[in-house]
Amino acid sequence: MSENQCPVLAVDLDGTLMRSDALFESFWSALSANWRTLPGAVLALRQGRARMKRYLADRAQIDVTSLPYSEAVLDRLRTHRAQGGRVVLVTATDQDLAERIGAHLGLFDEIHGSDGQTNLKGHRKAAFLNGRYGAGQYDYMGDSAADLEVWPHARRAITVNAPPALRAAAEKVNPQIEHMTAEPPRLQDHLKALRPHQWLKNTLVFLPVLAAHALAGPELAASTLGFVSFCLIASSVYVINDLLDLAADRQHPRKRRRPFASGRIPIAHGTWMAGGLLLGGFGIAAALGGTFLLVMLGYYGLTTAYSMWLKRRAVVDICVLAGLYTVRIIAGGAAAGLPLSVWILAFSIFLFFALAAVKRQAELVDMAQRGKLTASGRGYTTEDLPVITMMALASGYVSVLVSALYVNAPATVAAYGQPEALWGICCVLLYWISRTVLLAHRGQMHDDPVVYAAKDRISRICLLLILGFIAAALVF
Repeated sequence: MSENQCPVLAVDLDGTLMRSDALFESFWSALSANWRTLPGAVLALRQGRARMKRYLADRAQIDVTSLPYSEAVLDRLRTHRAQGGRVVLVTATDQDLAERIGAHLGLFDEIHGSDGQTNLKGHRKAAFLNGRYGAGQYDYMGDSAADLEVWPHARRAITVNAPPALRAAAEKVNPQIEHMTAEPPRLQDHLKALRPHQWLKNTLVFLPVLAAHALAGPELAASTLGFVSFCLIASSVYVINDLLDLAADRQHPRKRRRPFASGRIPIAHGTWMAGGLLLGGFGIAAALGGTFLLVMLGYYGLTTAYSMWLKRRAVVDICVLAGLYTVRIIAGGAAAGLPLSVWILAFSIFLFFALAAVKRQAELVDMAQRGKLTASGRGYTTEDLPVITMMALASGYVSVLVSALYVNAPATVAAYGQPEALWGICCVLLYWISRTVLLAHRGQMHDDPVVYAAKDRISRICLLLILGFIAAALVF
């Protein structure tokens, strides 16, 4: 051991050894398993943070093997052990969870965490370390402002991914300091977590305005505000979904690269992001009137129920997804104050049921290719694939039938100069739906079908053809 080598290296867990926070990990994991966790956690908090951590740890189902650990910190700990030093994990995380993490990593000589009574953080952590190892007899590796109460007593302070202000404060309390850095959370990662590519679905709020040919005036402005409101609220839902699905996403070959699952964004950021987006979205919704606000409350309630329970119910989840698409059209009508055609609603329900079924079909095909039999967090097995495929085709073809009936409706004949041109839309839809199901069957669709269509050249050509047929029906 070198002269400057300290025999004890104490390391924090949250934000230091792990690019996440065990408290938030426990909260979202427990909430995903049972919504009653929320009121129970609030009651436990009244007895102290340590009691709440124990409550959540007892109910969470965290896979410690897939947590986003910092490789740089792990390498530092391995080097310290190789040089003959001792490594101890000292964390405010609940003791049981800390021990599970320690057993998985196999790097620690001792593991000390919160015990349900004492929250091992800040001055309590400093007192514990001083009492066990002696002041100035250990190095301490941490990342937060709470560690400013520990670093003055350490022989050497080590910061991990600390912002400049915290670095400066740490240097004042302990001049023997080392800074370890990694790539900080990037703005583009936060934007990615909002899933802006999914905002394409929210353009459905403009459909009532387009159908009513009200492309100039207050209706369009109201629809635009409705679109913004929908994007904010929907992004809040996407963030919450990602937090609830952390365990499943970390087991998925593609989803594990999502910002929260990979640890590129702290889970705490996601928790506050979801709340802020929700407040902004509902603020705009309230400004658009009571009807639109009620529709958005219904949308949020349905998406919450989907995230918590309904996505695990076979077929029910597809019905809900189809309904969430259709709600966007209803919201557009409410924002613009325009009545909705029964034809639009009927067409939407069947088309979006088909797209939701295609989404599940693609997931099942992916599972089959990876040799898995059941979907994590879903109510399907690969044996259900033929049925889901038939559901997608049948519902899609019914939407084409609704379109064909609409072409011959008296109101359509009166509204268009050449309604016969609309038959071209039926042909394009028939082709596009059949091709979409076929691509999903071949395992060539890895995205939501709407998102896939936005990237797919053939789908864009189909959209242009549909717009062309509409223009021909109006102009000629």
